[in-house]
Amino acid sequence: MRKFKDGDVAAFETLYRRHNDGLFRYFLGLCLNRATAEDLYQEVWSRIIKARLRYRPTAKFTTYLYRIAHNCFVDHLRRNRRYGGGTVEPQELADSAPSPEEEVERTLARSRLLAALEHLPAEQRDVFLLREEAGLSLDDIATVTGVNRETAKSRLRYANRKLTAALTARSDRPAVSGGGGKAGN
Repeated sequence: MRKFKDGDVAAFETLYRRHNDGLFRYFLGLCLNRATAEDLYQEVWSRIIKARLRYRPTAKFTTYLYRIAHNCFVDHLRRNRRYGGGTVEPQELADSAPSPEEEVERTLARSRLLAALEHLPAEQRDVFLLREEAGLSLDDIATVTGVNRETAKSRLRYANRKLTAALTARSDRPAVSGGGGKAGN
């Protein structure tokens, strides 16, 4: 970011390539709506470009980036005065899979995760996604969300517990089989 601040456009391209996928998945997980995620994603990169000359390296770039992202999402919520609904297709979050079987399994797992994420309170979903999608530490999550470390830790712990319970409950359900009847009936 310092190089970009000094006018090196290639440095911005490097930052963008390094962080674009995780940032988009973060918004997709928060918004659960592709169009909103795309709008917020573009807004963050626009803010990064506009703030280039004012940038001061007081934290890691990732922390800086996700602080802007978090603020954009909070602004979006305030503008809309409701949590944006909508749905996300599970394949939108999945990477390309080498085989059809793995793709199906990955899509099903992602569907279960998205369904579980929908039921988390926004604050817990936010810290979970900052940890999983952005790879931020608890200290960085606290900085991004504007809470103390213990609050971030507590939110992450509750999110993990709720997600684990939801995913375990879903995987314990018996599978529906088609065709267990006797031949000839």
